[in-house]
Amino acid sequence: MKIIVTSIFVQDQDKALQFYSETLGFVKKHDVPAGEFRWITLVSPDDQDGTELLLEPNNHPAAKEYQKKLFEEGIPVTMFGVEDIHKEYERLLKQGVTFTMEPTEMGAVTIAVFDDTCGNLIQIAQK
Repeated sequence: MKIIVTSIFVQDQDKALQFYSETLGFVKKHDVPAGEFRWITLVSPDDQDGTELLLEPNNHPAAKEYQKKLFEEGIPVTMFGVEDIHKEYERLLKQGVTFTMEPTEMGAVTIAVFDDTCGNLIQIAQK
């Protein structure tokens, strides 16, 4: 068994698609109608057959509450690995990304946290 798709709730699928593809650099894999919303997945440009990230609309009240509470508590919804966290931090800052935690060493890992503009905090990590 392996993870093939993981999802995050987003407030606006179009805005999220733009942020995750244009700002973060993920590659759109699927974008198909699914009722009133769309099935939008992205993959790492380095592993286009790897795990897909689904941009899940938060239209359900429980999803909205879950997303809101995590954000308010400062809890990232997911973590992305990076090769050079300081380089990625500077690149994202130049693109206007707001960080709630700058690169910080936590034992053998360095992490940083940013706002994805779609209702989530995202953690990046370098091992």
